[in-house]
Amino acid sequence: MQHQVMGYDRSATMFSPDGHLLQVEYAEKTVRLGTASIGINCSDGVIIVADKGKKDSLIIPTSSEKIYEIDEHIMTSAAGIMSDARILINHLRVFAQQHRVTYDSPVDIESTIREVSDIQQQYTQNPGVRPFGIALILAGVNNNQSKLYTSDITGNYFEYNAVAIGANDDEIKAQLRKEYKEEITVDEATKLSLKIFKNVLGDKFNIECFNVAVIKDEDHKLKKLGLEEIRKFG
Repeated sequence: MQHQVMGYDRSATMFSPDGHLLQVEYAEKTVRLGTASIGINCSDGVIIVADKGKKDSLIIPTSSEKIYEIDEHIMTSAAGIMSDARILINHLRVFAQQHRVTYDSPVDIESTIREVSDIQQQYTQNPGVRPFGIALILAGVNNNQSKLYTSDITGNYFEYNAVAIGANDDEIKAQLRKEYKEEITVDEATKLSLKIFKNVLGDKFNIECFNVAVIKDEDHKLKKLGLEEIRKFG
């Protein structure tokens, strides 16, 4: 009987008797092993604050970025297996550039999250493959309006005012629910995010291990903050 039960996790497409896709659930646990990222939709733009985690001192810091540009008006951060994330991020970059070439306009943010979510869903439905072991925060600005989405292992996506993915995401989201306000500005949201990380990480908090990126409604341009700029908020 034990061997029969164990057999249900050998394929991402096989349902267990109680209705679970066990490979998908294992992948969701992998996401929570990754360092966390926070996204907040603000009154004047949208931000992502991402914990890069502790890296080998021999690694060049700029080679371990955690926030990625999809197009000049869209950015993303991932939690989980970062090599999986790289494949999807590269696909989205091509998708965004194809849209510009075809329609001579920037790609819509919801179309972008739908594209990556469709791929993630397909990898829960085809035999011989495993699910992508990542969740994504995707944020950007279209027509002077900022948007914030996440996609998960199953291919679901939702729009958020504020959200977190990765390690301790439940604790981070609990603090966001208490302190998020609709009129929050980009600067206030950056300060709030770093404060929450400091509360959650405690003695492990290190301001040098964070990436912060902003897209403001007024210019639709991604800006990554340098370490000295981040220190002002921490």
